[in-house]
Amino acid sequence: MASASFAPLRHRSFALALGSNFVSSTGTWMQSVALGIYLTVTTHNAEWLGLLTVAAWLPALVGSPLGGVMADRFSRQRWIQVNNLIQAAAASTLAVAELTHHLSAPLACYLAVAEGFCSSASWAAWQSLLPDLVASDEVLAAVSLGSAQFNLGRIIGPVFAAALLSLGSPGWCFVANAVSFVVVVVAFSFVHSSPRERVTTRLALVSDTLIGVRMAWATPGCRNAIMGVGLVGFFISPFITLVPAMAIDVLHAGKIGTTWLVTAQGVGAVLGALTLPGVAQRTSRLVVLRGAVAVMAVVEGLYAYAPSLWTSALALVALGASYVGVLTGLNTAVQLRAPASERSRILSLYVLSLSLFYPLGALIQAAFAHHVGVRPVSLVAAASFGAIVGALSFFRPDYWREMGPDPAPLTPTVAD
Repeated sequence: MASASFAPLRHRSFALALGSNFVSSTGTWMQSVALGIYLTVTTHNAEWLGLLTVAAWLPALVGSPLGGVMADRFSRQRWIQVNNLIQAAAASTLAVAELTHHLSAPLACYLAVAEGFCSSASWAAWQSLLPDLVASDEVLAAVSLGSAQFNLGRIIGPVFAAALLSLGSPGWCFVANAVSFVVVVVAFSFVHSSPRERVTTRLALVSDTLIGVRMAWATPGCRNAIMGVGLVGFFISPFITLVPAMAIDVLHAGKIGTTWLVTAQGVGAVLGALTLPGVAQRTSRLVVLRGAVAVMAVVEGLYAYAPSLWTSALALVALGASYVGVLTGLNTAVQLRAPASERSRILSLYVLSLSLFYPLGALIQAAFAHHVGVRPVSLVAAASFGAIVGALSFFRPDYWREMGPDPAPLTPTVAD
């Protein structure tokens, strides 16, 4: 089971790309925790947390399709480097503003727009690069390791953030994030994949994007996964946005409580990412995906009314594991079903769905949480998601089957 989870690391380029992304993820979570605490402490208004999420994710409405088109046409490695350089500049600006006492909630949201645009623009390139760095039967494990490194950063980042926050201002966390983007730029200079056929047609962003949309809609496995991640984003993902409000305003656990809850979710996500590929190998991807969906809905409801910081943290461990199981399962369905020539564009639609419905759900839930509290809002979200998934499973049983079984293995195209 463990060997299946770690098999992609035998490829040098994949290991190098994954390692640099882990450094970046650690910096991202240092900034995310520090900024969430900054907004909560300075405003005591959960709506700002929702607005920050909107600012970070809605730029994907443009960035994600653009990134998909560019990644299908040009070097994915270079595209990733360009976007990470811009994110380094945005994080540096955030750091300077905070360290010089000029940071405000609106300015933080404006800078989040820049980072969110570039993050979404490069995401499809990173995801569509994975099948070119590993063997075809290692794609699920590669996607899971990608989730594992991101969530391991969720564990380590808050610890580092807590240390820096205890010694000084949040600005130093933003400095660390800026440096982490530079690490990615350097590392991807040494990431190599097999040459792709050169696209010689004229660049047409709208028509190229529409080709990807039509192909995604015509491929049930891709279409269903894109719809599914939208549902998860709207109902479940906002719990991530509301963690500072839960820790500080509901559990009265302060900054340290926030870092503990973020870390707990990260622990669960890493455990899930490292173990679920082995479980899927023994059963199937769809068994793991459907099980993770059910567990996620139930545990979100339990987390909503957990009576203490420690019971909330335990609930988040289970929620983190099931959440990553759902997202990696849906992501892998797209990876394996999307035609190679449109893979980046279809994956950009996947992230577009999450990037649209997550901030929308976060904004709505944050607004209600400001008036009625985080607990009842989280419980209603979990119950609504469970009811929709149950109805979908009953009335559309083919919904799950169309995302599996795995297609016949292809001859791997690995650069190493």
